Amino acid sequence: MARGSSVSALVTVGYRTAMADHTKPSDVTRAEEAEEAGKSHDAGREPTPEEEAAAERNTVDPATREGYEEMLERGAHQKGEGKPGV
Repeated sequence: MARGSSVSALVTVGYRTAMADHTKPSDVTRAEEAEEAGKSHDAGREPTPEEEAAAERNTVDPATREGYEEMLERGAHQKGEGKPGV
């Protein structure tokens, strides 16, 4: 095994192999995660005028629009664990 690497412990559960509950990340992994955590995250660039115009030219099938509106209505009245924002 190379220095600084980590091998996850595997356990057999029935007929399948699963990872153990706890693993120890290597120093390399921790450094990469720390570097990634420090990067800014954004939504990306805004669309160009050409992209906006192309989007406005799109048409939606009426059946698709009806289904979308039905799902919005169902979601607005959802109860229990599946309710958005719970």
